[in-house]
Amino acid sequence: MAHQQQLMDKKKLCCPICLDLLKDPVTIPCGHSYCMNCIKKHWDEEGQKETHSCPQCRQIFTSRPALVKNTILADLLEELEKTGLQAAPADHCFAGSGDVACDFCTGRKLKAVKSCLQCLVSYCELHLQPHYESPAFEKHKLIKPSQKLRENTCPHHGKEMKIFCRSDQQCICIVCSLNEHQNHDTVLASVERGERQKEVAKSRRKIQQRIQERGKDLKVIQQKVEAIDLCADKAVKNSEKIITQLFRLIKTMSTDVKQHIRLQQKNQVSRAKALQENLQKEISELKWKEAELEELTHTEDHTKFLHIYSSLACLSQSTRTPCIDVHPPLYFDGVVTAVSEVRDKLQGVLSDVKIKISSNVTEVTVLRQQGEPTTRAEFLQHSQQLTLDTNTANLHLVLTEGNRKATVTNEKQSYTSHPDRFTDMFQVLSRESLSGQHYWEVERGSSEVSVAVTYKDIRKSGYESGFGNDDRSWALECFSSGFAFRHNGTHTSVSGPQSSRIGVYLDHDAGTLSFYSVSDTMTLLHRVQTTFNQPLHQGLGVFGSGGRSAAEVCLLEKVSQRLTVPHDN
Repeated sequence: MAHQQQLMDKKKLCCPICLDLLKDPVTIPCGHSYCMNCIKKHWDEEGQKETHSCPQCRQIFTSRPALVKNTILADLLEELEKTGLQAAPADHCFAGSGDVACDFCTGRKLKAVKSCLQCLVSYCELHLQPHYESPAFEKHKLIKPSQKLRENTCPHHGKEMKIFCRSDQQCICIVCSLNEHQNHDTVLASVERGERQKEVAKSRRKIQQRIQERGKDLKVIQQKVEAIDLCADKAVKNSEKIITQLFRLIKTMSTDVKQHIRLQQKNQVSRAKALQENLQKEISELKWKEAELEELTHTEDHTKFLHIYSSLACLSQSTRTPCIDVHPPLYFDGVVTAVSEVRDKLQGVLSDVKIKISSNVTEVTVLRQQGEPTTRAEFLQHSQQLTLDTNTANLHLVLTEGNRKATVTNEKQSYTSHPDRFTDMFQVLSRESLSGQHYWEVERGSSEVSVAVTYKDIRKSGYESGFGNDDRSWALECFSSGFAFRHNGTHTSVSGPQSSRIGVYLDHDAGTLSFYSVSDTMTLLHRVQTTFNQPLHQGLGVFGSGGRSAAEVCLLEKVSQRLTVPHDN
């Protein structure tokens, strides 16, 4: 408390102009005291004015007052100097870079604490005191220190710009309103500010609402990222498990092939060795016989010769010579050929798997940048040419027009057998899988058809193979009398104008599926909001007898024609 009182005493002994302790203090007629040099310099800067004023209270003097030293203050300051009073009070803060400086300070300026909109001047705490003490400043408006006070002043007339011209959308002064903007729509700037303030409030509410929406989007994205990571980790784990099983099968096959070859090798070698032993035995016997016969040729006794020859006659009967292949052995070429065939088939299977993986693992769109299109031209920007897959077509459907048109026929087609083929329903799927944003149109003429999207693994036989009869397909059924939407066996009537063409818009990531009646305008028939957890395929079903019932996937081009899409109620 004593310290604060000491600081207040120091302030009272400071010159309001230089803010240092008074030097050669003088007191002017209004009672305020200054350094003699400071007040002289101040009045000198006012030039040759007929009147002079007090820098603090702004009191006007008709003639320049004579300056007389205030001896009482001088003695007091001298006594204080002896007690160690220092200049520049400790709580005075000088203006630095980025600060608003006091316009009244000379030399090193203090930081301004307020700016006056009437004076267009910024004041430090000391120089601001007259605005609080003098009734002359009662109507002056003080604001936070600002370096842009001059922006509120008309550059042509030097007046404060208190008026807003609505015609020119700019702030003007009173002189401008009477001259250049005389017949314009003008109001007080404060009035315009009030109206704009309401707009600012509305904008803030919209921004806050958008922040909340974006916050929800961020949360959805985070959940989606976590789901993607979880699914990817699960897919990697399952794939590695399956591939490990495949490696085990190959390793088992390798072991079996080796064992088979070694067993065959053992059998063949055993047979060869047995044959070798027989041949060696026969050779030994023949050599013995040959030696006996040679000795016999040297016998001179005829009786002995004949006796011995008759005993050797049985040895002259030769055993059957075995058939020995003199070519390189080809015992195991069949095994190598079989293994090569397995390798080639496995390579083909792996190539097909790689293609399927590439077509099914698509780029994930985390956040849609735009909503559903509103014109046909915008829809066509998402068009993709689809073709029908003969491997899925019912045997009573003929595919023509480059596999875009399906027609019911009474004669069965000679399609090859395939597990993806519909057997009970006159239906067919697109060859292309769908993920992301897609638009296509189906021309049905007067035929009754089912336009659908479905997962590839929909059942291919029985009641549940019909589009919309299970939870894996969504179908719009188009009859001559109206429309119906079918999903998971539930039938919902749909109203809308009849047309020969149906448009389908799919936003896979947003879970949006919309059906439109397309003519001169596009009319929304039905919209589905759900979650798709795997790629979809276009489904096309045709009702009726052969030859007359058909539906065709249209060829679309990106056009600039604008067809308005009415919003649903």
